[in-house]
Amino acid sequence: MASITIMLVIIISLTSVMAFSNRDIIRQFQFNAFQIVHKKQYHRLLTHALVHANWEHLLVNMIVLWSFGTAVEHYFHSYFGNNATFLYLGLFVFSVVFSSSWSLIRQRNNVYYNAVGASGAVSAVLFSAIFFNPWENIYFFGVLPIPGIIFGVLYLYYSFYMSRKKMDNIGHDAHFLGAVIGFCAPMVINPSLFYDFINLLFSPTNR
Repeated sequence: MASITIMLVIIISLTSVMAFSNRDIIRQFQFNAFQIVHKKQYHRLLTHALVHANWEHLLVNMIVLWSFGTAVEHYFHSYFGNNATFLYLGLFVFSVVFSSSWSLIRQRNNVYYNAVGASGAVSAVLFSAIFFNPWENIYFFGVLPIPGIIFGVLYLYYSFYMSRKKMDNIGHDAHFLGAVIGFCAPMVINPSLFYDFINLLFSPTNR
């Protein structure tokens, strides 16, 4: 069966590349809370994840999605059986919408606020991987190995701090919310997995 992660990477990459040379696609797909709330263009809640600001933005998101998404698919199939594909895709789609919820509320009257990218959903996938294997190393910038659970805590703190400071144009609040959803989703689907996580967290040799 074809990997859902690979299919998502292909679809998002193709749409983003087309958008690089056709700004109309960006304008029609980008997240704009004013257009969503006041003009009922609800498709933007999802379509903003299909386009990216530039090559760097696209490549980073797709590399992370491919690297951790395939692992999360494996975990979902192991724990959730026949429902795995539906649940994994549901996690991705729901995290796209939910990760933008704070921006939707905060920017609903700001006609000039726009955002693009699948970063919220990618954060969700990354943190699902951390949930299932908290001591697996994540290679920061592809070089520095950091245990996933430690990376996750630092990532959440950084995203929260930068969201409060508003020092750049990056959607740190979407990163934070996506991460929370990704980490909590397996426990929502099967609450008993919380005990598996605790066991792994305090007994790294059992992983």
